[in-house]
Amino acid sequence: MNAYIEDVARHEGQQVTIHGWLHHRRSSGKIHFLVIRDGTGFIQAVMSKAGVDEQTFQTADHLSQETSLVVTGTVRQDRRAPGGYEIDVTSLEVISGSENYPITPKEHGVDYLMDRRHLWIRSERQAAILRVRHEVVNAVRDFFNNRGFILADTPIFTPAACEGTTTLFPVQYFEEQTAYLTQSGQLYNEANAAALGRVYCFGPTFRAEKSKTRRHLTEFWMVEPEVAYAGLDDVIELAEGLVTSVVARVLDKRRHELTVLERDISKLECVRAPFPRISYDDAARILREKGLPFEWGGDFGGTDETVLSEQFDRPVAVHRYPSAIKAFYMKPDPERPDVALCVDVLAPEGYGEIIGGGQRIDDYDLLLQRIKEHNLPQEAFEWFLDLRRFGSVPHGGFGMGIERVVSWICHLDHLREAIPYPRMLYRVYP
Repeated sequence: MNAYIEDVARHEGQQVTIHGWLHHRRSSGKIHFLVIRDGTGFIQAVMSKAGVDEQTFQTADHLSQETSLVVTGTVRQDRRAPGGYEIDVTSLEVISGSENYPITPKEHGVDYLMDRRHLWIRSERQAAILRVRHEVVNAVRDFFNNRGFILADTPIFTPAACEGTTTLFPVQYFEEQTAYLTQSGQLYNEANAAALGRVYCFGPTFRAEKSKTRRHLTEFWMVEPEVAYAGLDDVIELAEGLVTSVVARVLDKRRHELTVLERDISKLECVRAPFPRISYDDAARILREKGLPFEWGGDFGGTDETVLSEQFDRPVAVHRYPSAIKAFYMKPDPERPDVALCVDVLAPEGYGEIIGGGQRIDDYDLLLQRIKEHNLPQEAFEWFLDLRRFGSVPHGGFGMGIERVVSWICHLDHLREAIPYPRMLYRVYP
């Protein structure tokens, strides 16, 4: 019967057929050891000279890395094997050869591997990362779907900025109009929340930041919930629930992949609600006490976020940043207008911000004032102002970057491994 490698435990003692590729092989006299992958996992297929005909045995002796093949054999439990099972081969069929495969077991430089990203993702480590990413995405969708949120996706082409005009990618939109790739679905999500109550959008977002840090991509995926009749505390509690749910799901469903990645699982097991909550003022004080030259009013850099997160064994929610450094739509604290009702969730172990959000301005006059202060074209935001003209309510939400969460959960050195085909300042190939 045909079977996937991830399911072989259910077929112990039975004959199965695996369709896959040769990851690598070695021989020991009268035995070939073929490590095969099929996209669901890796397994060792053991071929003895006594168990197959001479032609099959000779064919296996000349297989090259990434040859596509079909192997039939009996599933046998072996506690020494990586997945606990092996296959005793009875037949082998070569589908297509693979000569001079460019990614070999030796060390390769990052640029070399990134130029061959379409092949690099076949490796065990990269495949494990992408399976964790899949689990994160599924966990996110299940979290919101099971809580009555409605998926209401937002445009990728937008007429104006959301997060700031300096990081927009312009796109020629037919003959005489310029559109921009979205920085966030949040503005449209506010309209969706006014219609549907609790909503989320989930898709690619784009930032034209000329940054080369390990935390930045120019194209990344973000999930953005928005809730009508919600305040800052509601937003923080929703963020806590989402992060803890996602981490628990990966620990439950992708323990094998975390083992492949040599992840210290005990660090993830600490991720439980409630998260520590500190104000921006407290955070600034901590940084100064640690000897960093941080001045009130500035935004946190990567080093600042790392130092703050090192104080805790789980994500920390930093709230009430200065209004001047936050987006135009962030609501000021009524008791202290120089700070906004906003929050950033910083991941532990130096991974920085994974969530940013807060409560939105729901007053028409104040929002119009902010649009003008930020030198944004009012005509492009008339539809957004309509939300304050017609039945405005307190509301809030956040955005969570999928790659940053995957990078933290997998303990990666760089975001580029957390997405199949990363787009960075100097990379749009392959």
